[in-house]
Amino acid sequence: MSDPIEAAIFEKLSALGPGKSIEPAEVAKALQPEQWQRMLPKVRTTALGLMRQGRLTITKKGKPVDPDDFRGVTRLRLPTEEETALALSRRPPVEEGDDD
Repeated sequence: MSDPIEAAIFEKLSALGPGKSIEPAEVAKALQPEQWQRMLPKVRTTALGLMRQGRLTITKKGKPVDPDDFRGVTRLRLPTEEETALALSRRPPVEEGDDD
């Protein structure tokens, strides 16, 4: 894992244990304590990408959000098996190239 934002997200979540969540601001503050507000959009973008890969769940009021339509205060947590399967089913199919 070469992305420092990804590493910070998973480091914070692994320290808490299963079912626990964190605020995106916690990750931003860990990475740039003095200017964490500047880091926050990058943390959110990275979290959204991880959610689409089925590696993270973004929640609002304790319920998973639609990755294509959400706003407001959110939290991050590790996904359940069902959430991972749902995220992977939403991904577009990989087209195999024709070698002819």
